[in-house]
Amino acid sequence: MVKNHKELKYIIAKPIRFWKPYRFQVKGFSKTTMKLNIKDTFNKVLTADQNKENTRRQVEKAHFSYVTPRIPDAPKLLHVAEEMLENIGLTSKDATTEAFLNMVSGSSVLPNTAPFAMCYGGHQFGHWAGQLGDGRAINLFEVVENDQRWALQLKGSGSTPYSRTADGRAVLRSSIREHLCSEAMFALNVPTTRSLSLAITGDHVLRDMLYDGNAEYEKGAVVCRVAPSFIRFGNFQILTARNDKENLQKLTDYTISHFFPTIETGTKAGYIEFFKSVAERTLDMIIGWQRVGFVHGVMNTDNMSILGLTIDFGPYGWLEGYDKSWTPNTTDKQNRRYRYGQQIGIGLWNLFQLANTLYPLIEETAPLEAILDNYKTDYAKKYPAMMRQKLGLMTQLESDNQLIETLENNLEMVETDMTIFFRNLSQIKKNTIIEENDDSFLAVIETAFYNKNELNKGQIRFWRDWFGQYLARLEKEIATDEARKTLMDSVNPKYVLRNYMAQLAIDKADNGDYDLISELHELLKKPYDEQPEFEKWFAKRPEWARHKVGCSMLSCSS
Repeated sequence: MVKNHKELKYIIAKPIRFWKPYRFQVKGFSKTTMKLNIKDTFNKVLTADQNKENTRRQVEKAHFSYVTPRIPDAPKLLHVAEEMLENIGLTSKDATTEAFLNMVSGSSVLPNTAPFAMCYGGHQFGHWAGQLGDGRAINLFEVVENDQRWALQLKGSGSTPYSRTADGRAVLRSSIREHLCSEAMFALNVPTTRSLSLAITGDHVLRDMLYDGNAEYEKGAVVCRVAPSFIRFGNFQILTARNDKENLQKLTDYTISHFFPTIETGTKAGYIEFFKSVAERTLDMIIGWQRVGFVHGVMNTDNMSILGLTIDFGPYGWLEGYDKSWTPNTTDKQNRRYRYGQQIGIGLWNLFQLANTLYPLIEETAPLEAILDNYKTDYAKKYPAMMRQKLGLMTQLESDNQLIETLENNLEMVETDMTIFFRNLSQIKKNTIIEENDDSFLAVIETAFYNKNELNKGQIRFWRDWFGQYLARLEKEIATDEARKTLMDSVNPKYVLRNYMAQLAIDKADNGDYDLISELHELLKKPYDEQPEFEKWFAKRPEWARHKVGCSMLSCSS
């Protein structure tokens, strides 16, 4: 088997043929017709669970189980992502109809569709957990619009055979975070699943948010998630763990033919190329996370998309103070397995598990090992290239790696806000002069320090030395200050979804005020723009939020 390793524009299949749009109407809204080009494949091509009962159980020899969403008590639509609405072929007018609300809340199932929950397993915090599956997610159908496939999935719509001891429902706080973050990541140009809508269910869900025995009732909610596919590493893992090679090959061939159409199915060479593509996409996704300071928080193999998309927004967070050891996950507080600085290495570890999973189809270790080695080699190239962009360096010099390493050490030396530092760094001019015993050179970035007064003379000297090296490096670039600023501002966002911002929206929503959800969604659609009307959000985490629940670390409770 594959030996272990130390840390260290995806393609969408075009529809085979034109499919007549499906039209459905809801009683009382006969004048309103929503047109969706529904074309299911996953539940048409792959193996269904023969047991139709929605009971918790081990599901074998199947890729999915048919499930009907739970009908909410009094659903209400809180927010719709207009761009995603258009992507699936609907209009703003459609989103105002009862038909739309029923669809995205689980109140009714479209005729001639067959909702289902996926069967998968996974490694959780490094340990094999066996069968997991869609415990609170139900896939509705697939839509093809403008030659792109989208799968719609409800999260929080009730129990499935994979719910184990849980109720399959979601609460408003986690649903707000998922809805906002999905679209925020897309706007940041990081590969991600998307979110179409956010709705409350009108009922309440009992949750122990901090796992400390203090359970409370919270507002229930449903998010309608959208992605080309929600297939994960774990979908393959569960099949290999059960020695179900037939369904492993069936799932692999399906995934290749629909989402990697340039790769040949049914051949050893094709399966190797498939794994290579997954490894490349995974690395690119995580490099994107590192670029914007995003920490996923739960990089279990069941939370890894086979398409290299950010998936499952649980206890995520953005770096406030630059700290490679930071994790937003209370469950991971002790070991910090999924900390910011470890994400690249965990991506490799997860790919190692996937390599073992695909081995029965390839029966050779050498090509799999070579791909894992290439992951490390590619990282050694792509990470510095990404950091050069953040620093506005358009050429490559051997000394750049040392410049980057020194900068990262300085950022951790005293609590420094990552987002503000890199965004403001673009304002520095080539002709800046740094005088000995003068710290005025820090003016351009001083708002990034949580407490500039904490800087001692030695630390100021470290920063003076680094800025001197950086300015000397800029002299070797032919680009103007303006051109460099344009480059830097295109990769260093001004606005990210800081945890305290999401928590403010959650607190207001708990009191029935949903306006901040819309405001943050609007802000985060253009994270690289100046947006002076939203300047108040370009600020460090307030001190009151440093240790507040939901603003610093979070649990997996949903």
